[in-house]
Formats: sequence, C-alpha cells, structure tokens
Amino acid sequence: MFIQILAGILLIAVFIRIILSWTGINPENPIAVVINEVTEPILGPIRSVMPRLGMFDLSPMAASFLLIILFRLGQALATS
Repeated sequence: MFIQILAGILLIAVFIRIILSWTGINPENPIAVVINEVTEPILGPIRSVMPRLGMFDLSPMAASFLLIILFRLGQALATS
C-alpha cells in the first residue's frame, strides 16, 4: 500500500514537471522548486545513465515507466 501511494505521488510529480517544462514557467516559482526537489532524486540518476536525444530529455519517460512498474508491483504485493 505504501509503495503504491509513494509511486503514485512521484508519478504525478513527474507529470507536473513535464507540463511545467512545456509552459516555460519561471524555475524560481515556488511550485516549480518543490516539484524539482521532489523529482530530481529520481530523474538525476536516470539522466546520468540515459543519453539525451538532441534537445529531448527522455528521463521523465523512463522514470514514469519505472514508477508504473513499482505501482503495479505494490498492487501485486497488496493483493497477495
């Protein structure tokens, strides 16, 4: 149950970060600062391993896949 909640919150935070990057919001905005602080521990290690494709950063997509797998794993553990 805890794994599901944590993975769900982090997944939402990653999606918010993606949307904020598209809008060009000021990075010093308090909401952007909090979202970046929450998601950077997940995205940073992925970004260091995964190369960029031109100007595209695919680490949020990879993090989303990993968080969905973690969410599903939490579901499987909760039902067993």
